[in-house]
Amino acid sequence: MTPLSRRAFATAATAALLVGCGGGHRTRGPVGEPPGSAAPPDRSSAKPARVLGRSVPVGLEIPAIGVDTPVIRLGLSPDRTVQVPPVTAHDRAGWYRHSPTPGQRGPSVILGHVTVGSHGDGVFRHLARLRRGDGIVARLENGAAPVFAVDSVRTVAKAEFPTDAVYGDVGRPELRLITCGGPRTGDEYRDNVIVFAALTSASP
Repeated sequence: MTPLSRRAFATAATAALLVGCGGGHRTRGPVGEPPGSAAPPDRSSAKPARVLGRSVPVGLEIPAIGVDTPVIRLGLSPDRTVQVPPVTAHDRAGWYRHSPTPGQRGPSVILGHVTVGSHGDGVFRHLARLRRGDGIVARLENGAAPVFAVDSVRTVAKAEFPTDAVYGDVGRPELRLITCGGPRTGDEYRDNVIVFAALTSASP
């Protein structure tokens, strides 16, 4: 990442993560250190793979849950929280543009809705069904298609969002997929579902 990108990434990590769940408004969850009782993500399942150069993601495939979606770019809102994809009938995932691109060293962050209001299910509706070893393919602007394997799936209260585990430095290319989950009240969900995955190869 460039110095500017690193600063913006750090800002987001210390600000509030915002993951809207498709009700037409957004849900803010304060962030901080993971609670002491929470186990760290298991990063042992994926084999080492070579680090790729920077190329913006344009698509995402998760065969185990039937996801094949375009990926749009997301930045920061005026209040310095992470933007979320727009609520539309043709729901799409969004890559946080101040995070590494998929295949670069570090955690690449992709967000998606679990529901999109009156339009029904969101693109990440079944994210919590993923299991260790499930494959994820990111389609990049330069034609590359790095493959990731799920290490772990965590459901956490938004009030206890594990900022360091999601945004913190790692020594290899990793992926974070984030949506809402848990009990729902109206348009609001109490929790976040977070998928932790690591690069296994540069192409399928």
